Amino acid sequence: MVEKSSKSKALGGKSPTRHSNAKTALAAIRAIYEENIGILRDRFDRFSCGKPLKSRVRAFYPYLKMTTTKAAQADNRLSYGLLPRPGTYATTLTRPDLFESYDLEQIRLLLSNHGGTVEVGLSDTPIPLHFALGEDFFLEGDLGPEQIAALPDYFDVPDLSLMDDDIANGVLPKPGAPRPLALFTAPRVDFSLLRLRHYTGTSAAHFQRYVIFTNYQFYIDEFITICRRMMERGEDAAERRARQGYTAFVEPGNQVTFNRNIPGGPHADMLGTSLSRMPQMPAWHLKRADGEGITMINIGVGPSNAKTITDHVAVLRPHAWLMLGHCAGLRNSQSLGDYVLAHGYLREDNVLYRDLHPSIPIPALAEIQIALEKAVARVTGLEGYDLKKIMRTGTVATVDDRNWELRSSVRQNQRLSQSRAIAMDMESGTVAANGFRFRVPYGTLLCVSDKPLHGQLKLPGMADKFYRERVEQHLRIGILAMEYLRDVGPERIHSRKLRSFNEPAFR
Repeated sequence: MVEKSSKSKALGGKSPTRHSNAKTALAAIRAIYEENIGILRDRFDRFSCGKPLKSRVRAFYPYLKMTTTKAAQADNRLSYGLLPRPGTYATTLTRPDLFESYDLEQIRLLLSNHGGTVEVGLSDTPIPLHFALGEDFFLEGDLGPEQIAALPDYFDVPDLSLMDDDIANGVLPKPGAPRPLALFTAPRVDFSLLRLRHYTGTSAAHFQRYVIFTNYQFYIDEFITICRRMMERGEDAAERRARQGYTAFVEPGNQVTFNRNIPGGPHADMLGTSLSRMPQMPAWHLKRADGEGITMINIGVGPSNAKTITDHVAVLRPHAWLMLGHCAGLRNSQSLGDYVLAHGYLREDNVLYRDLHPSIPIPALAEIQIALEKAVARVTGLEGYDLKKIMRTGTVATVDDRNWELRSSVRQNQRLSQSRAIAMDMESGTVAANGFRFRVPYGTLLCVSDKPLHGQLKLPGMADKFYRERVEQHLRIGILAMEYLRDVGPERIHSRKLRSFNEPAFR
């Protein structure tokens, strides 16, 4: 991103502005964004109606820039909000409506920790028309073949060269260019917002900051039951008060059920559209007014899905994500229904090796581990040494081959033995590694569904009543762990373990 010269005029004759207050800076960002989006939408309306355009139409993202000549004097316990060294830093920004609280926090921290001012102006990064029209608009759907062919002649279209993950992957900027303020550029964010709608069937605005991934519909069915019950009016005042923490429940198709326990709140039966078929990785959202509720996504099976969805959820900057699902238990002392709390990963998923080589360790995050162990103890009633009866902590092996049981046992068992793996699945290592790569706190709590090395294969009818009961218990543990993390607070959850020595200031 290279901003326009401060000597040139932005749209409407406005020059870049400087701000010592986060709210005025965000207001300036919003004004630039809305003006540019408005221009694109207006010209596209004319184009789609068949009215001729005299020339090419271009609009640009706003930028935020800060220059500092000294190191920050701030609380060194924080992992974000600090520029690593003196210099100039910049980023493009998008969707101030969606990221208002996030942007305000990041700008406020910059000003608080470094003093001075931030600069807001018009960048030279064009806004692709597809991104300007938003998540609910299928651009080509209302255009004829000739209009579709002519579209690139009049409007900017998505440019993949502006949407890579070089910043997150630690690639240094070109000499003389500003260093990045954020992990993601505006086009990269917009790209993911559209992909989230495509893959999950819900708008990005509904996503909450605590995310649970699962690989089985059993967990989703139980989540739906819990959430719908929570939205129903309680039998007495105490129950109604207990249910008021969450404001609404959103299902694929943006179907919204409002909480009937909130006095004066909206009580429409259901908004949104009922889908005729589910998207690839559908999402459900238990919403809070502050956005710190719980989103749950059925990512299906395999590391490719796990990488795909976490690539896109990451731009929303969640406070934590967890993997809850089934796994193969590798120890004979384990029983079906036992829990596995991952503290390390043997990564053989083969989807992230170019971006984050398997030799790079993925550390356990203390805050996440404590919350999960505390939730297991609370829900099961077991504590301390007795927790070992139903839960083991250790290495989880993540592979890309669902029929791994058919590999040579001599070769395979040596790797599992050397790594001290206690469980195997196809998603957890990928989810954790992408959390590490994108600086999103992560954790894994799995439930043993089979023991292939010990003759208990996952076959029809294998799961008995004891194992089926674990789904409901397992999900309650995950929800409770997220609530514990919310109580801890984001400034403690976002561990310094996730940050390198040359980090963007935005978390």
